[in-house]
Amino acid sequence: MTAENKEMTVEGKKEIQSKKEQTIPCKVYSPLTDIMETQKELLILMDMPGVNKDQIKVKLEKNILEISGQINTAKYGDYKPIYTEYNLGNYTRSFELSNEIDQSTIEATIEDGVLKLILSKVPEKQPKLIKVG
Repeated sequence: MTAENKEMTVEGKKEIQSKKEQTIPCKVYSPLTDIMETQKELLILMDMPGVNKDQIKVKLEKNILEISGQINTAKYGDYKPIYTEYNLGNYTRSFELSNEIDQSTIEATIEDGVLKLILSKVPEKQPKLIKVG
């Protein structure tokens, strides 16, 4: 087996062709994501294995929620992969938020490589009766 044919592909994990300049050569992936909804909130679950809490950035700007996570490859030391079934790389994903989302109450936690975002919805406005004087 030679080094050229040892690399395997991972189905479902999509590599992103980043338009940004990178200071560290690394592949960037769109994390696998599930979005669920109740009447009061949205729940977003994103697979980000190998990313610690300190390596995740969640940014909200102009109705765009941008999530990025970086893998710390230093923990592998001098080891060089000779066979991998899971490609290492950083993650990034963006979502445009609707007016239904209360942008001031977004919560984010990570556990066991899964980033959990809770986006509360703006309470539905009740009709207002205007008194005629």
